[in-house]
Amino acid sequence: MRKQSHRSRAVLAMVVAAVLGVAGCDAVGGNSAGPSGTKAQKAKPSPTPTWDVSPSSIAAVGDSITRGFDACTVLSDCPEVSWATGSSAQVDSLAVRLLGRAQAAARSWNYAVTGARMADLPGQMAQAATRRPQLVTVMAGANDACRASTTAMTSVASFRADFEDALSTLRESLPKTQVYVASVPNLKRLWSQGRTNPLGKQVWKLGICPSMLGDADALDSAATLRRDTVQKRVESYNQVLKEVCEKDRRCRFDGGAVYEYRFGTDQLSHWDWFHPSVNGQARLAEIAYRTVTAKKT
Repeated sequence: MRKQSHRSRAVLAMVVAAVLGVAGCDAVGGNSAGPSGTKAQKAKPSPTPTWDVSPSSIAAVGDSITRGFDACTVLSDCPEVSWATGSSAQVDSLAVRLLGRAQAAARSWNYAVTGARMADLPGQMAQAATRRPQLVTVMAGANDACRASTTAMTSVASFRADFEDALSTLRESLPKTQVYVASVPNLKRLWSQGRTNPLGKQVWKLGICPSMLGDADALDSAATLRRDTVQKRVESYNQVLKEVCEKDRRCRFDGGAVYEYRFGTDQLSHWDWFHPSVNGQARLAEIAYRTVTAKKT
């Protein structure tokens, strides 16, 4: 019996040793080396994140909203309150939130142009690329819908081609630069809010978004059809922005957040009751910051 017991203990010791060897662990602590050879499991390095939530430089492209048009004085740009790159403490622009006020002044650039349409974006993107920014913000499309008539609006196909061209222009020289894309605002809601103000409607007559704002008080079937046509085109533009951006792993669309934001009278310019006020610019900055700094899209 003693011989059999000794043999059993020896077999058990061999089994334990074999199990510990396969597991690559150490009965005392975990400091022993694992197995070597082709069966060894090599630790895989953590992948570098595709999206950096703290870019160190920003360039902005787009239209009058990014230029702060009508936020400070009537029919004038006011880039210091721009949601993207402005320096105003009342706004805390995306650049200020990401870089800090001192660095934002030196490491952010605004190439947006009042009145610009999507067809102008490739040229603006080429200018922005010369700065080699780590992030480019895009807000464009409202002027493609804001035309003299609904028939003059940019076609959805042309809008897509121009946006793809703009991204390709950036990627030719900056394949790793990130892009934040804001949705086109809800123009019909802006009409609904602004039409309650007599001064705003007078300014509208100077030619601000006639396809939506023309004959502001008209509620007949023709006026309703016209506004609905503009609204559907804006929704189509936003779908294009979403689809094109999804094909670029370093592009983030805001998910329709700007379109869905319910601009009230406090968020609208008290000069034209259509463009964002200083308060509205601050809200746009908040939306952009949330999107850019989100851990996952």
